Amino acid sequence: MTPEQFRIHGQQAINWIAEYYENLESYPVMSRVQPGSVRSALPPAAPEHGEPFEHLLRDLDRHVMPGITHWQAPGFFAYFPANSSPASVLGDLISSGLGVQGMMWATSPACTELETHVLDWLVELLGLPDSFLSSGDGGGVIQDTASSATLSALLAARERATGFASNREGVQQGQSGRRLVAYASSQTHSSFAKAARIAGIGDENIRLIPVDANYAMDPDALRIQMSDDRAAGHHPFFVCATVGTTASTALDPVDAIADVIADVAFSAPVTPVAPAAPAVPVAGDQPDGSAWLHVDAAFAGSACVCPEHRHMNVGVERADSYTFNPHKWMLTNFDCNVFYVRDRRALTETFAINPEYLRTDVGDSGAVIDYRDWHIPLGRRFRSLKLWFVLRHYGVEGLRKYIRSHVALAKEFASWVEASDDFELVAPVPLSLVCFRHVGGDAVNRAVMERVNAGGSTYLTHAKLDGRVALRLAVGGVRTERRHVEAAWNEIQAAAADGGLD
Repeated sequence: MTPEQFRIHGQQAINWIAEYYENLESYPVMSRVQPGSVRSALPPAAPEHGEPFEHLLRDLDRHVMPGITHWQAPGFFAYFPANSSPASVLGDLISSGLGVQGMMWATSPACTELETHVLDWLVELLGLPDSFLSSGDGGGVIQDTASSATLSALLAARERATGFASNREGVQQGQSGRRLVAYASSQTHSSFAKAARIAGIGDENIRLIPVDANYAMDPDALRIQMSDDRAAGHHPFFVCATVGTTASTALDPVDAIADVIADVAFSAPVTPVAPAAPAVPVAGDQPDGSAWLHVDAAFAGSACVCPEHRHMNVGVERADSYTFNPHKWMLTNFDCNVFYVRDRRALTETFAINPEYLRTDVGDSGAVIDYRDWHIPLGRRFRSLKLWFVLRHYGVEGLRKYIRSHVALAKEFASWVEASDDFELVAPVPLSLVCFRHVGGDAVNRAVMERVNAGGSTYLTHAKLDGRVALRLAVGGVRTERRHVEAAWNEIQAAAADGGLD
C-alpha cells in the first residue's frame, strides 16, 4: 500500500468510524448472533491474493458488525463503561502508525518521557499523594489493565516479603517458614484471586474479609483475621483495598485499613511453622514485616478529577501502590491502566532482568527509566500518546463536566427507583452505578433484565449482594444523555409489568 493509497483508505476508515458513531443508536446494543455464526460466514482459509480495501469494509459490515456488542452505545449500562473518544482513537491511530516498541528509554525516548510526564500530571489532576511522582522514589507506569497492575503489586509484595529470594534462589530456600497470606474484601474483583494463583500464593492463602452494610471491607474483621494468621505463624504480606467495587461501587476505608496493617506488622520474631505445601512462598526478613497495601480504584479513580470526590483518596498516601483505568471512565479507549508505586525499587528488583542485548549505557547509568523493569511484559505500546491527546483535547474542566454529568444522571435514576413501589435501591450510589432490584425476588429480577436486554436499546447486567440478585445500571457512555437513562427506566418498568410480574 503506497502512501497515497494509505491516505485514501485511511480516510475511508475514518469515515466508517464517524458514520458508526452517528448511527450507534440504530444498532441493538447486545449482539444477537448465535455461537459460531460469525466464523461460519468466513472463508475456511486466508486468501491467496490481496483484495481491494473496499472488500474489507464490505465484509466488516456483513460479517463482523452483526457480532458486535456495542460498548459505545448510549444505552450500554452494563458492567462498567469502556470509553472511546475521537481524540483517543486518533492518538491510538498515530501510536499504531509510529509502531514504537517502547521497552526502554533508548528504543524511543519520547515514549518513555511522555508517559512519565503525563502520569505525573495525573497525580496532581486526581489529588494523589506526591509520593507517586517520578521526581521522588515512586512513579507511575501504564499497564494494559488493572488485573495486570494487581498482579504486579502482588509479585512485588511477595518479593519484598521474601527478601527478593525468588530472584536469587527460589522462594523455598533459606526462608523462615512463614506462609504468606493475602487479604481483600469479599467484594473485591476476581483478578485478586487470579493474581494469587499466578504468583504461587494459592487460594488457600488468601482471605476474603467480610463487609459492612455498605459492602465495604470491615477493618475490624481484617484486624481479627490478620492477627489470627500472625498468631498461627503466618505472614500477612498483602492487602488489596478496593475503592469502587465492581458489584456496587463500595468504597473500602483505606485509612482504617492502613491502621490495621501498621498495628499487625511484625515487630518481634514469630515462631516459624512449616508451609502447608512446598509450592507456597514463605516469608523472609523484611525489616518491619508490614503488609503491602494496594489500592484498586479501577473504575472510581477517574472521578477524583472532581475535587468533590477526592474523599475517596483519604489514606491513599499510606498505600504502597494504586491503580485506576482511564479506559473505563476517562475518555481513553482500551487498553490503558495507570499503576503507581511509592517505592519503584520494589518493582524493578522484582522484574529487572538484564541480558547483554538489552543493556545500554544510559540505562546502566540510572539516568533514565526503562519501563520494561516495571511490569511483566518486555514489549510495550506507546499508550501514553492517546492519554495525552485526551488530556490536551478535553482539558481538566472538560473531564470534570463529563464525570459530573454521569454522576448526576445516576443520582436522578436512583431517585426514580426510590420513588417506586416496585423497585428498591440495594446499595449507596456514590458515583454513577445504581444497584437496585424488584421487590418480587430473584426470578423476577432476572426476567426483567432478560426482557430489557432483549429489547435492543438497553443493556443491563447484574450482581449478587447479600446473596440476592441486584440489577446494575452503570452510567458512563460518551454519548449517554438523560433521554437514554429515562428510556432505560421506562423499559425496566414495562418489563416488570409484562406478563404479570407485578
